[in-house]
Amino acid sequence: MAEPLDVRAEKAAAVEDIRRLARQVPDFPQPGVLFTDLTPVFADGPALRSIMRAMAAPVAGRVDLVAGIDARGFLLGAGVALELGTGVLAVRKKGKLPPPVHSQEYALEYGSATLEVPAEAISLKGRRVLVVDDVLATGGTLRASVDLLVRCGATVESVAVVSEVPGLGGRERLGGVGLHCLTTA
Repeated sequence: MAEPLDVRAEKAAAVEDIRRLARQVPDFPQPGVLFTDLTPVFADGPALRSIMRAMAAPVAGRVDLVAGIDARGFLLGAGVALELGTGVLAVRKKGKLPPPVHSQEYALEYGSATLEVPAEAISLKGRRVLVVDDVLATGGTLRASVDLLVRCGATVESVAVVSEVPGLGGRERLGGVGLHCLTTA
């Protein structure tokens, strides 16, 4: 980390970049939903950097690992880890990692899914972790990630997302886990 991170200033810069570049797509993926497409924000170098810095600032000096959730969380997690001077762990969808793995199944709107992390070669015991993803909606994937990491011995210091979709219960589903959110959709 080259310079200290100012939480308010970093968040203000990131929010401005998100407002300027994000694309609002009505009725996607289904009628009645207003989808916020962050792809243009991620494709802009200075905007991407401002998001990484804003996501890192609240936990600077408090974590030693960043866990990015498959798949957009990988993009964000790597950048946030670089800002913090930590490593990054990919929390993968089922079947993407060689065995042995630790896994956590969770419910989706139309079925279930499973997340995995390596069971060997990376010790999570006692690690202080920031979990990173792009959007908090219903909270199922983030809750499963937190549960998986805790079961593996990590302490999840907080969760950071670029955007939260209010009214879907995601924040409540996280329970007492700290949440840092840059914008609401």
